[in-house]
Amino acid sequence: MGRLTTHVLDTALGRPGNGLKIEIFRLEGDSRTRLGEVTTNDDGRCDAPILEGADLVAGEYELLFHAGEYLASQQVAGDEPRFLDRIPLRFGVANPDEHYHVPLLLSPYSYSTYRGS
Repeated sequence: MGRLTTHVLDTALGRPGNGLKIEIFRLEGDSRTRLGEVTTNDDGRCDAPILEGADLVAGEYELLFHAGEYLASQQVAGDEPRFLDRIPLRFGVANPDEHYHVPLLLSPYSYSTYRGS
């Protein structure tokens, strides 16, 4: 059974990115359908897969990480408006029977991602 998961690591503070809101969207052509919202736990992960089973189908998706709200909650100094506020990560699911793990490594002025395991 396929599933979509994430993990947020705050590389500036050297700890998991807990309490970070993430929205999930399905992309089809020019349309963007909101499928839901999750918040990371104390380990920077979600308590359950973001999507799994029949809810994860082949196609394009977007995870929208609300980084600005998270950084403000951590009292990380930064100019207003913040350099990074909402970070959209768009990716494709070719085989919905596989595990798609999309982590975010975050700091106030940069981020990176990769397909994890």
